[in-house]
Amino acid sequence: MDVNFFKSIRNELTQNILPYWEKYSRDTTKGKEGFFGIIGNDNSQNEKSPRAVVMTSRFLWSYSIAARFFKDDRYLEMADFAADVILNKFFDKTNGGVYWTVMPDGTPDVSKKQIYGEAFCCYGLSEYAAAIRELRGDKNQAELHMTKALELFDLMEKYARDRKFGGYIEACAVDWSETDDMSLSAIDLNCAKSMNTNLHVMEAFTNLYRTLPVVFPEAADKRNEIGTALRELIHTTNTKILQNDGHLGMFFNMDWRRIEDEISYGHDIEASWLLWEAACELNDTEIKEETRITVLHMAEVALNEGVDSETGAMENLYHNNKRDRTRIWWVQAEAINGFYNAWEMTGEKRYSDAVEKIWNWIQNFQVDKTGGEWWWAVSPDGTPELKNPKGGNWKTAYHNSRCCFELLRRSGN
Repeated sequence: MDVNFFKSIRNELTQNILPYWEKYSRDTTKGKEGFFGIIGNDNSQNEKSPRAVVMTSRFLWSYSIAARFFKDDRYLEMADFAADVILNKFFDKTNGGVYWTVMPDGTPDVSKKQIYGEAFCCYGLSEYAAAIRELRGDKNQAELHMTKALELFDLMEKYARDRKFGGYIEACAVDWSETDDMSLSAIDLNCAKSMNTNLHVMEAFTNLYRTLPVVFPEAADKRNEIGTALRELIHTTNTKILQNDGHLGMFFNMDWRRIEDEISYGHDIEASWLLWEAACELNDTEIKEETRITVLHMAEVALNEGVDSETGAMENLYHNNKRDRTRIWWVQAEAINGFYNAWEMTGEKRYSDAVEKIWNWIQNFQVDKTGGEWWWAVSPDGTPELKNPKGGNWKTAYHNSRCCFELLRRSGN
């Protein structure tokens, strides 16, 4: 990976990904301020569709990290917009926490407390708090938003954490009581626990643990509490979610009995580097030793089983004895993160080669060279599959901008 490779990464981030969402994602209509829940493949915007807290939080994180990385306050305009939407439309002022989806006018649509959404909101708010503290020196606003992130942490610990079997449940009712409506989306099982939710709770707690001292340097006890929760979740992931074959289980009962045999190559490789990030942030020797073995096994299995040897692209799923070879945008982005991480850990050329091949695939086929951004899905022959939108509640600047930020940060470029 030479200087031109990293120049290409930076150019994709600053000339395509970040400008695209600044141009197309925001609804600035008075009373309907927010992000469009559907952006078509022709970049048309659906003004009436519900809007998700996950989408909004991902925009908040993406432009907060952009501001911090580039030390450029202009990216905070987008983050400010997202933060205002979250505080004014998503926070449940009666019960605490955030709604899963709202209508454009802020009326709750799906009001349950989906833990995946609570985690992403915590993730975005903690990054935003650090950004405005560093770039603006605004202590009061930084403390306000970090306090909101900590409130979400406390609610997840109180109502969603399973202290008997470990990990976090999928969802609670609007008032944080039990609910039988647990499913994350229309394609996910209605189960007690999932890999996906626990993975992103871990991601959120890692970021909260990292950014808390930027805003509250005196909050050592709270940081230790977050660290304890994070440490236990890493252990749960290593011992309950990860299977002996190096793949993650997807759906589980309360006591971590696996429900389905589905394999998600993208989640496998994404989890490998997020696990290592969490372990390194804690800087706990025992946890790092346990996790290093896990992470490298996951990366090796993902490379051997999930990557198409001809094109270098990462494939999607293996389920019911069928292989889904579709190239999904976020899977390619996370594969770059995961294999770059494995290369840093081992120095093995097969991982750096994988990174370059996937990036070539992205540049040649995943990027929409006419309309901007990346296609949601591309067939094995490179043809865009247009049944899913270009953007909206599940597709934002998050996965592909993070891929670029990670490589630029780690490489010093």
